[in-house]
Amino acid sequence: MTRPFRRRVLYLPGFDPMPPRRYRELYRRESRKQAQVGGYDLTMEKPALGSGFGWRTRAHFPEGEAEAQVEVLVWADMVQASMQGGILATYAQMVRTAWIYIGSGALRRLMRLRRGPVLAALYPFAVLLLQLLGAIMVAALVGWAVAALTGLSWLAAILALAAAWGTLALAERQDHRLFAHYLMHDYAFTASLQGAYPPGLEARLAQFADRVSHALSEDIDEVLVVGHSSGAYLAVSLLADVLRRGAVTTHSPALALLTLGHVVPMAAFLPRAHRLRADLSYLSDKPDLFWLDVTAPGDPCSFALCDPVAVTGVAGPGQRWPLVISAAYTRTLSPRQQRALRWRWFRLHLQYLCAFDQPGDYDYFAITAGPRPLAERFAGRRPSPGRITTPAGPGLP
Repeated sequence: MTRPFRRRVLYLPGFDPMPPRRYRELYRRESRKQAQVGGYDLTMEKPALGSGFGWRTRAHFPEGEAEAQVEVLVWADMVQASMQGGILATYAQMVRTAWIYIGSGALRRLMRLRRGPVLAALYPFAVLLLQLLGAIMVAALVGWAVAALTGLSWLAAILALAAAWGTLALAERQDHRLFAHYLMHDYAFTASLQGAYPPGLEARLAQFADRVSHALSEDIDEVLVVGHSSGAYLAVSLLADVLRRGAVTTHSPALALLTLGHVVPMAAFLPRAHRLRADLSYLSDKPDLFWLDVTAPGDPCSFALCDPVAVTGVAGPGQRWPLVISAAYTRTLSPRQQRALRWRWFRLHLQYLCAFDQPGDYDYFAITAGPRPLAERFAGRRPSPGRITTPAGPGLP
């Protein structure tokens, strides 16, 4: 009897303060939908003891059977810590982040790629400024009314300040709908050291590298690292570290990298992102892995079809990775599903991890739980038309 195909999946989320169980429940819900569409059977189980937070899958596909152990590489605690500053800290981050992106020329370089994600990046700045303007107007109105009624200028000033603060606090409490504060924290974290990784994040990446290296020593068929959004560029640095360690040997399972909805230029174009730019260049010509990059023009939060290596300006003559393809929402989502997701920017950015009702060759659940390695599944696949390779970033020193 042929043994099932065995895989370890290590999933690296983007800048997300939510606990990792969110991804387990998302996988559970969406895998059921995709399995029905795809005509295969996929079940989830509890993970093995000591394997970190995650789950196991067992799947039956027409091509064969497969087992996978999925682990979420958790850094949500670091995200949560970076979001604790309050309203004044958020506005201070806004000023500093704007200064870094504009003063360094990164914003100008980003505008040369795709304006969609840049406009999405400007969204929190616009919303926060509008909220501040609204708070000032409310304060002026309250101050005028109190002064007119009481003639006490000191009372008018106090109540005006209280009204302004209350307006800003109310706006912050609505951020679960607007996401302006959340996005501001995201961009501020990326720009906190002008593109260099904070020491705490470097330490966490080293821990993740230990997990990947351990997986590469197991008796399995494939180790698949998945990075989504900001997690995509962290996954690049993670695998660059793993390869530099020499963790891949002739006896190792196949190593694959899947980057989804990447925002690499937002980090790589910053002045001190030397580490990330070097990692992109290093990984781009290595024969020890297969790297697939998936984006979609219908996702306004990603740099769709931008080759993250080439546009950063670090591609060498031997570049072989990544293979850049489109999730092609206009073809892989039915008109009904497209209408349901219209204007839901964040849900569209998460779609790579969800079910498609008209899937093409990109099927997240077949990739992570099916019996074919990523390199075999996309062997001979050409990059999608419209791939952008024109260098716009600062390149290597």
